Amino acid sequence: MARITVRKGMPSVALTKAQFTARLRERFFDPAFDPLQAEIGKIIDAAWDGYHGYRKAPRTKKAGRGYADPDYDLSIDWSKARAAIARAGRRQKSSDARSRVLLINGSMRSDQSCPGEMSKTWRLVEIARRVIERERGFEVEVLDLSLLTSQYGRQILPCKACVSTAQPLCHWPCSCYPNHAEGQVNDWMNDIYPMWAAAHGVMILCPVNWYQAPSGLKLMIDRLVCADGGNPDPSSTHGKKAVEVAL
Repeated sequence: MARITVRKGMPSVALTKAQFTARLRERFFDPAFDPLQAEIGKIIDAAWDGYHGYRKAPRTKKAGRGYADPDYDLSIDWSKARAAIARAGRRQKSSDARSRVLLINGSMRSDQSCPGEMSKTWRLVEIARRVIERERGFEVEVLDLSLLTSQYGRQILPCKACVSTAQPLCHWPCSCYPNHAEGQVNDWMNDIYPMWAAAHGVMILCPVNWYQAPSGLKLMIDRLVCADGGNPDPSSTHGKKAVEVAL
């Protein structure tokens, strides 16, 4: 078997506690938090402990039967996402299921944020929804990606391109997030994956921003790579251990 060489050498991204504290305190910039400084300090100390100890998945359970390593500590977040996708897939394949169309608003413009006006794309989504719903046996689910710019805490975190290192490191569903150690939480994709799995058809409506798809739409598309041949068993690579992909 060929020897695996994992190439290293990029600059360290580790923060000192002072840097970590300054960055986290930015979340409490509003003067409304001023009376809570003692409590915030305790929260920062707890968050630092998770960061310094790199507790990416602090809540786990044993993978159990059916996994390559039944004793692997599998993220509860990942297990919940996998179960939701499985339920959506069963609904999609059900013989009595209505034909389900996923309508995606790919515009980042919203009248709920700057610039304060509804996008033309949203108007087209509403027209398409009404037309499809008039058809017997059809139903519509709308995924409004403009929430990325208009709703508190709503985000899609970027793809790390694990598949470019090796296909087995790209897990289905994505196991890169949430990463509680790095504060990379509230990732929307675990809710979006079941929407795709439940759909019989998908219609994407979007503008062209600077000769390209809007940034939020591109984030979602990148993160869908794991749905096409992603490894359904994170225990087989014990997370993201590149040296194990050929074992």
